[in-house]
Amino acid sequence: MKTNLKVSTAAASILAVALVSNTGLAHAGKEGYEKCQGIAKAGMNDCGANGHGCAGYAKVDNDKNEWIYVPEGTCDKIAGGVVKKAKKAEAKKEAKS
Repeated sequence: MKTNLKVSTAAASILAVALVSNTGLAHAGKEGYEKCQGIAKAGMNDCGANGHGCAGYAKVDNDKNEWIYVPEGTCDKIAGGVVKKAKKAEAKKEAKS
């Protein structure tokens, strides 16, 4: 059982790094992408959380509050990934788009 967990964690880490290098602020707000919390590596987050307002300021790996953009449906497939729900203001803005 521990081996499966280690393999799953390693696979998720590799996938997260691949997605981080493939995603960025260019995907911000684009249709077909979602914010995924809990998978960003230290220094690889897409935007503000935990009292900072900039990408690249995550201090630890897999912080539950840090997030990155991933293609829709991908977050649910990554161990530890949680889709970040839009705030009311963001939801209204996205609805207008």
